[in-house]
Amino acid sequence: MEKLDQLLTEARNPATENLDQLSTLEMLKTMHAADREVLTAVDRELPRIAQAVDAIVERLENGGRLFYIGAGTSGRLGVLDASECPPTYNTPPELVQGLIAGGDIALRRSVERAEDDASQGERDLQAHSFSTKDALVGIAASGRTPYVLGGIDYARKLGAATIGLSCVPGSQLAQRAEIAITPAVGPEVVTGSTRMKAGTATKLVLNMLSTGSLVRLGYVYGNLMVNVQPTNVKLRDRAARIISTLTDLPQDKAVTLLDEAGSVKTAIVMQRLNLTRADAEARLAQAKGRLRQALK
Repeated sequence: MEKLDQLLTEARNPATENLDQLSTLEMLKTMHAADREVLTAVDRELPRIAQAVDAIVERLENGGRLFYIGAGTSGRLGVLDASECPPTYNTPPELVQGLIAGGDIALRRSVERAEDDASQGERDLQAHSFSTKDALVGIAASGRTPYVLGGIDYARKLGAATIGLSCVPGSQLAQRAEIAITPAVGPEVVTGSTRMKAGTATKLVLNMLSTGSLVRLGYVYGNLMVNVQPTNVKLRDRAARIISTLTDLPQDKAVTLLDEAGSVKTAIVMQRLNLTRADAEARLAQAKGRLRQALK
């Protein structure tokens, strides 16, 4: 395994060597300037991110699931992305899942030694019945975390789709995963603090992986969140506005139609095609939930 002091994520940033001597404003300007490097690094990885989205969609369309696995900041970001999918897109909770070294307690309290156990990555996947039908995104800024590598090796052995997200080109994770996404953001503002540039790059990539996959699967129409579930006042208002936008109904009638239809997509199909709720639901089912296809 590589020596830590040789990793790009552990290198010292010459632009911030006097960070503690700067005024508060200059310190923040320096941090902000460093963050701009993240967008360039992610931009270079877009072809690999697109490849990963297509691989994930293929698995999800055939009954598979998407898993994230990571430790520390990387694990927390994976769990965060997975947990946002059900409220945003009404995905089943099991469709996108995040695993973190040390378990859920590690979301709030650091369990640093947990990342050193490669076999635990495999056991955690087994506990969730991970199979060849699924896709796994291993997340490790350094690209060397044993817990993540153990999970990736297990998934690769099963024949599942494997994606390695790290910030060190040529890392072990990049070499072991089928698809390597490597935004090389360079040394951190605070040496080794990969919750900063590396963490920001990771968040950007995860946004693309989950959102891109769910757009491809029909959870979005145009740029509208048509799978949203009106479970509170804000979401109910959003759902009605989406219906109004896509049917030209006034807001009050959109609300009435939403209550009658039970969901945003059903309401839109009912109104646009002049169908009953049962017929609209059947049409959506035939289109595998894709609103655009159902409206053709």
